[in-house]
Amino acid sequence: VQLQASGGGLVQAGGSLRLSCAASGRAFSSYAMGWFRQAPGKEREFVAAISRSGNTNYADSVKGRFTISRDNAKNTVYLQMNSLKPEDTAVYYCAADRGGWASVIEYNYDYWGQGTQVTVSS
Repeated sequence: VQLQASGGGLVQAGGSLRLSCAASGRAFSSYAMGWFRQAPGKEREFVAAISRSGNTNYADSVKGRFTISRDNAKNTVYLQMNSLKPEDTAVYYCAADRGGWASVIEYNYDYWGQGTQVTVSS
């Protein structure tokens, strides 16, 4: 499985961005998909995940602002990010988990995309 993340960019605080992650292969609908992020000098952290059945998990820091969704017909997962804050600045990675659950643990994920930079200016 290959994952290609896109949609990052520079946005002012309070603005919005939508990240996309396109997956290759036929088994996309059976995977759980997750988004993680890594800020400079910090460890990678969980952001959001969606299970194969559509259940979702969010980090407390993004609840109410970010929404994860998936379109199995397009083999794509999205992360809609609203009310962005400077502390959301990071490289965002999408990942796929063959287990199918919306895990918050990065080691459960089997495949990773290359990352897309999100920068939020104050």
